[in-house]
Amino acid sequence: MLYAFTNHFLGKFKNHPPSPFPVLPIIGHLYLFKKPIHRALAKISDRYGPVLLLRFGSRPVLLVSSPSAAEECLTKNDIVFANRPRLLAGKHLGYNYTSLVWASYGDHWRNLRRISSLEILSSHRLQMMSHARADEVRSLMRRLARSPNQTVDMKPMLFELMLNNMMRMIAGKRYYDEGVEVTEDAGKFQEMVSDTLRLGGTTNISDFVPAVRWVQGSRGYENSLIELQKKRDEFMQSLIEENRKIGSPHDDKKNMIEVLLSLQESDPEYYTDDIIRGLLLALFSAGTDTSAGIMEWAMSLMLYHPEVLQKAHNELEYCVGHDRLVNESDLPKLPYLHYVIKETMRMYPVGALIPHESSKECTIGGFHIPRGTMLLVNLWAIQHDPKIWDEPTKFKPERFKELGDGMRVGFKLLPFGTGRRGCPGENLAMRMVGLTLASLIQCFEWEMLDEKIDMTEKLGLSLSKVHSSQIKCRPRPTMLNVLDQI
Repeated sequence: MLYAFTNHFLGKFKNHPPSPFPVLPIIGHLYLFKKPIHRALAKISDRYGPVLLLRFGSRPVLLVSSPSAAEECLTKNDIVFANRPRLLAGKHLGYNYTSLVWASYGDHWRNLRRISSLEILSSHRLQMMSHARADEVRSLMRRLARSPNQTVDMKPMLFELMLNNMMRMIAGKRYYDEGVEVTEDAGKFQEMVSDTLRLGGTTNISDFVPAVRWVQGSRGYENSLIELQKKRDEFMQSLIEENRKIGSPHDDKKNMIEVLLSLQESDPEYYTDDIIRGLLLALFSAGTDTSAGIMEWAMSLMLYHPEVLQKAHNELEYCVGHDRLVNESDLPKLPYLHYVIKETMRMYPVGALIPHESSKECTIGGFHIPRGTMLLVNLWAIQHDPKIWDEPTKFKPERFKELGDGMRVGFKLLPFGTGRRGCPGENLAMRMVGLTLASLIQCFEWEMLDEKIDMTEKLGLSLSKVHSSQIKCRPRPTMLNVLDQI
């Protein structure tokens, strides 16, 4: 009790943000948390305010749940909060905090960001790789069309689509197709990605209570991270060596490994294999589960709201017709489809909690924030706030008709983050998500197997569904001729 009261009054004396009472020794506020964590933190903010200082064990954590406070953190104090918190996942999966995702703000991080934005994920590079995305979507349409009136398991179907797409962009090869036996390499690849999503998207009690590491020793969570990184390194290095032996083609046909190997030739001391592996592994992690999850949420929501699905199909009929497949150049002419995607990402944001860490003292909302404070921007809470959004729990794509064309609506909607740490893969994600959803809606009729779909969510690297959606699919009669030709 003495500890709790001392912390409480010391916080007031130092002008720290409000903090739920009591703060317990060793565990801090961890006793308040339940899964899913983003909803638990939203309830705490509803009770104590939009700017709070919590204790996750030994770590001070600034919890922000309002657009104004988020704007203050990510614009005025953007450089202050440009670091990522140092967690075990960053140490072992992020090459000791030197990869693009985990590196602290500085010259090294800025160079990695420049490479990813200008060399790998630029609009020009993405446009050159548009044929690969189109091929993968057509391949999926072909597989679905061959078995009319089939039951589709959405999560693995979309996940394999994104794995194939990222593998083609990164290494110029693919692993999954109808009637093709999964190879040993493909099995290792999928296991590696699944383990990365499972372990890399979670935190461990030892991240917040360091004394636990003495109890765990080298076993448990940390040991799993070490073993996973060994597998990731071996797999990615094998892809690098394959491409190194083949040689570099013309610039227009280079995959991402070949682009990075050409940079290595010009500056071998900086562009080491470690740097290349780190960049590519970040793309794999961020470019698969996230986009597949957005599409699965969108399809589930539209099945719950068939009038929305019908409007999206009517738009495709009007803008594209039924004599050809929709392509990426059609996407700007499909505003209602974009409303659906934006509303999906409002309700189920990819990164429900955005983590940062302060590099020096600053002031947020008039409160003093100490150096080394972990920042959590609760996007889920902001995007479900009834003071900001009309009927926030309802799926209403039309609400975006008057709110502009971009993916951001001030600091009320930030599905890809913002500022220096905003997602560099936003353009790629929107192209792939838009093309896939448009193709699924254009080519097939969809219906639920049961009266409802389980919408239970879990938070890992992204906000995903606990249970995959099982839905019925059959080709639209008007698209049979087109489907027969692909």
